[in-house]
Amino acid sequence: MVGHIHSFESFGTVDGPGVRYVVFLQGCPLRCKYCHNPDTWSAGGEERTAESVATQALRYKNYFGDKGGVTVTGGEPLLQIDFVIELFTLLKAKGVHTCVDTSGITFQADKPEILEKHKKLLEVTDLFLLDIKHIDDKACKELTGQSNAHTLAFAKFLSDNGKKMWIRQVLVPNITDDDESLQRTRAFIDTLEMVEKVEVLPYHTMGIVKYEKLGLEYPLADVKAPTKERVLNAKRILIG
Repeated sequence: MVGHIHSFESFGTVDGPGVRYVVFLQGCPLRCKYCHNPDTWSAGGEERTAESVATQALRYKNYFGDKGGVTVTGGEPLLQIDFVIELFTLLKAKGVHTCVDTSGITFQADKPEILEKHKKLLEVTDLFLLDIKHIDDKACKELTGQSNAHTLAFAKFLSDNGKKMWIRQVLVPNITDDDESLQRTRAFIDTLEMVEKVEVLPYHTMGIVKYEKLGLEYPLADVKAPTKERVLNAKRILIG
């Protein structure tokens, strides 16, 4: 199985528990206005077999140890779900903790072939980092270009199948930081089992330079990072 790779990181500390070997896959159907990796949107990237990526990651096994592992992110990694399943199958055979950072956008329970692939993914994935872009569907479409329906359905799918997850919310001033939306997100989280952690990720502008290099206009050029007070407010609502 060949995957399309954007890049690798050998010392990831924000991509799941412990030190992580992080595999960034190419391609994403979302166009989040705050995205800091627009260079992962398009198809392409370096072609690598799952076996070669597993071999490369395993060189770091003594380094990340039992408390860390391998995380696949993107882009949207589940656009290449077959590759992820094969990679994680190889890694699980070597006792490696596996994690997917996803928006859940590829999940469609009403399509048997897609559902079956996601079931296979669950068998070889220890943890899911699930990004809820916006709890309001209309606002989510405005923010990302896509509905949140697949994301929320995937969260329920993980919950119903007893899979551990971390819920992530990017906090963007005047877009995702209003109390009503945060409270609705908290209410949704309360319907789920197996949520080990909720993370509030403050919006930042470090990706602007990539837009400039790609000749793209940055959609949130006038938006500043949230204040400490708004971050603490979000954490009080979402985490408690």
